[in-house]
Amino acid sequence: MGWMSDEAGLEKRAANYVPLTPLSHLNRAKTVFPNKEALVYGQRRYTYAQYHARVSQLASALHQRGIKPGDVVATLIPNLPAQAEAHFGVPACGAVLNTINTRLDTGTVAYIFDHGEAKIVLCDTQFLPLAEAAKEACEGDGPEIIEVADPQADYPATGRFPEYEDVLNGGDPAFQWLMPEDEWESLSLNYTSGTTGRPKGVVYHHRGAYLMTMGTVISWRMQLHPKFLAIVPLFHCNGWNHTWMMPVLGGTVHCCRDITPDAIYTAIADEGVTHFGGAPIVLNMIVNAPDSARKPFDHTVEVFTAGAPPAPATLAKIETLGFNVTQVYGLTETYGHVTECVWDSDWDAATQDEKSSLKARQGVAFPMMEYVTVVDEQNNQVPMDKQTQGEIVMRGNAVMKGYLKNPDATNEAFEGGHFHSGDIAFQHPDTHIQIADRAKDIIISGGENISSVEVEGVLMSHPDVNLCAVVAKPDDKWGEVPCAFVELKAGAKEDAQALIDHARAQLAGFKTPKQVVFQELPKTSTGKIQKFELRTLAKSF
Repeated sequence: MGWMSDEAGLEKRAANYVPLTPLSHLNRAKTVFPNKEALVYGQRRYTYAQYHARVSQLASALHQRGIKPGDVVATLIPNLPAQAEAHFGVPACGAVLNTINTRLDTGTVAYIFDHGEAKIVLCDTQFLPLAEAAKEACEGDGPEIIEVADPQADYPATGRFPEYEDVLNGGDPAFQWLMPEDEWESLSLNYTSGTTGRPKGVVYHHRGAYLMTMGTVISWRMQLHPKFLAIVPLFHCNGWNHTWMMPVLGGTVHCCRDITPDAIYTAIADEGVTHFGGAPIVLNMIVNAPDSARKPFDHTVEVFTAGAPPAPATLAKIETLGFNVTQVYGLTETYGHVTECVWDSDWDAATQDEKSSLKARQGVAFPMMEYVTVVDEQNNQVPMDKQTQGEIVMRGNAVMKGYLKNPDATNEAFEGGHFHSGDIAFQHPDTHIQIADRAKDIIISGGENISSVEVEGVLMSHPDVNLCAVVAKPDDKWGEVPCAFVELKAGAKEDAQALIDHARAQLAGFKTPKQVVFQELPKTSTGKIQKFELRTLAKSF
């Protein structure tokens, strides 16, 4: 090794090596941006100095209540200040943050309490009945409940539990944070949606979250002091890590309890919001907002969209309203987005329809990823010919540590030296990935594979369609045929044949839906359509 050996005095030292953690961002921001607005919710506004002090009080209060390094602290909170503060305050006392989906059923929340071994749960007043019922259903004692009241949303404290602000007031704003000694230490625990069987507990480390925040700044082309509207639930991949990222830029997190067109337009027009992330359902909400909800604004709003491939027709419409949309893709297991559709200036001359189709691609790897690509069943790279399908796999720093207490599932997910997404895609000659479908969502009709995403994109281009989902319906002759579930825009009339004719004009006959069902689509809290419910329903027709 010669002069490169450690004996030459080139080893790691306190001066030249610090474990990577997003906690460092807020520690820096309190000094660099002390008087900049950090957190906004209605009448509540906190500077970075105040934000840091409140986070320190939370960490101190949790420590006083017996929380030790490695313990789990859960939350059942919408996108409110307390949820943002927990992202820093829980790990600042050495604990692991477990943000739980507020729309889960009692049994699943009880399972998560037990499986994650949560010691405390911070719970919004609206969801106290869920937390209480889940605690009662736990195999053990379940977590201690701390109530997070929200009087301005008509959820005053019930008085049944210690209240968050009172708990904070008992904490020390000068509490010395417990920074990780190893960047591989667990930072947060996120449970998958669990549409088949029990949800799996995905464990994030400090290193991955730190690098996720850095990669996002680059990919979103961000500058200092953005104003970010928290639409993606902070219980979903920790809000794609955006709350951890904002202090890097001295940005402002605008909390949003209820996602409505009025709330979005008001935040943009009155507060000057510059960035937000959201599923395609949020884009539809904006495009189809009533005139009463719309407000004029004179700046471009940057939007990350993910959760499902957006319809090109939706992208074409929203960009005329002042929004620039970037398609991203990822999973709970990858801290959120790990691919982006990077715009190429050569595409500037394309037609609007062509641009929308290009923007609907899932794209290429984020900077913090080593690679994201498509492989066949033998883990070999597929030809990048816009048609050969395979599974999306990825390797890089924004990949989970593994599944909690489930080494078999972890080993299976990491087989071949990368993470297997379960998503089916093809690649373009420029390496950009485009999702064909989830493996379980592909429709096989007469031996031919039909991409539900492709059929949905065509149906979404019909002017009467607000949302749609296409699933397999059993068929005696063909095995499976496409069945479309459609939500119409207000005032539109149900006309199944018109939609079938619209699809047939653009698709091969075997890809055309054989049945159209008009109804509200079941959705997760993040706006994903729950196709497993629709597949069950289609079997009954």
